[in-house]
Amino acid sequence: MLSSLLFTFRLLLTWGAIFWVVIVLWSTIAPPGHGDPHWVWVLAIGLVMSCLVISAASHKRRVRLIAGRLDGSTLSNRQRRQIEIPLPASEAFELVDAAIRELPRVEEIESTADSLQVRAKVQRIDPYGKGLPGRILFGMFRTGRNQILATVMPGEGTGSVTLICEPEGGAWGDWFKMDDATNLENAEAIARAIRRRVTTLRQLEQEQARQSEAEKELTLARLSLLQAQVEPHFLYNTLTSAQYLTRSNPALADEMLGNLIVYLRRSLPSTDHAFAGLGNELERARAYLDILRIRMGDRLKLQIEVPNSLLALPLPSMMLQTLVENAIKHGLEPKPGGGTIWILARASAGQITLTVADDGQGFNAESSGTGIGLKNLRERLRLAYGNLASFTIVANFPQGVAATLTLPGSSLPTLALQEQQHA
Repeated sequence: MLSSLLFTFRLLLTWGAIFWVVIVLWSTIAPPGHGDPHWVWVLAIGLVMSCLVISAASHKRRVRLIAGRLDGSTLSNRQRRQIEIPLPASEAFELVDAAIRELPRVEEIESTADSLQVRAKVQRIDPYGKGLPGRILFGMFRTGRNQILATVMPGEGTGSVTLICEPEGGAWGDWFKMDDATNLENAEAIARAIRRRVTTLRQLEQEQARQSEAEKELTLARLSLLQAQVEPHFLYNTLTSAQYLTRSNPALADEMLGNLIVYLRRSLPSTDHAFAGLGNELERARAYLDILRIRMGDRLKLQIEVPNSLLALPLPSMMLQTLVENAIKHGLEPKPGGGTIWILARASAGQITLTVADDGQGFNAESSGTGIGLKNLRERLRLAYGNLASFTIVANFPQGVAATLTLPGSSLPTLALQEQQHA
């Protein structure tokens, strides 16, 4: 209330001073004997002051409608806003520039990206038309346009916007002129547009995060599906062999069942986890090969060279098993004399190489390295590592095949890291 009274009193005082100066000048320059028509001055002063009070009341009413309150900051013709935008300065500047360009009747926009500054002129509207008393009387003192200056100050990943909305004219005019809250309206409109755009960006980010989460879940589901496609199919053959050995060689049957238990212990959790340590995968592969060595006898030999420092390396579950099964199925089983399987792991130049090699029959019309198992392996490798990993399969010397996985050694796979964070 006090701010409202002081606002009206200031206007009345200013216009009263103007009339006092006019009367003094008139008394000075009036011809002698012309007379002093006091009633004309009283009538003029009364008319102007009445129109001034009505215009001030209208101005204050419109300010209350826009801002919801009356105080020195809202009643002023010149509005200043400090707006913090949680975006880098360049993005904050683009957002502010777009918000100013959307204002009605905006013109003469000067936008400088290097200095992070926007200037503009805005044609002022007359919210009451000519129906309000005193419009014609005060029209000669009104400014036709407002102006806007927005400056973005860069911060740590944020932009601080200083927004100034004011009449196009000197500050001295604020003592006897009102802007009908048009600059307040412009400042509120720009601030509202900035908030709306920031909210829209946040909603888009949240939607993208939800989509990323959905894509992650879909990727994990695809990994599980691909893993299920490479689960071993020799379970029934192993149990059949163990059943036969219980009658002919119980000790060997017990050894086979022990290896099968180890294999299943390392295989069953893989349906829920896309990644396992190289040590676990190596233990499963060894159990699988020990079972086959009982069945194949001296036709199968095994050599493993894996440093202990690499046993904790995260590896997509069943990937090593796929390479081992491929070497057995297409390399050694069809070869009459059998052969050897090598499992080698090396770390160098920030990468890990894991090789499964054999000296079997090598590539032929039935085995060219493009089967469903290796196709699934390549797909799982792409889903897990993107472009950070590779798979090659080449002829071994002097015979057989060598399949090599090249994995990043500096960080965990993306999906493996995500799973650990969610665990």
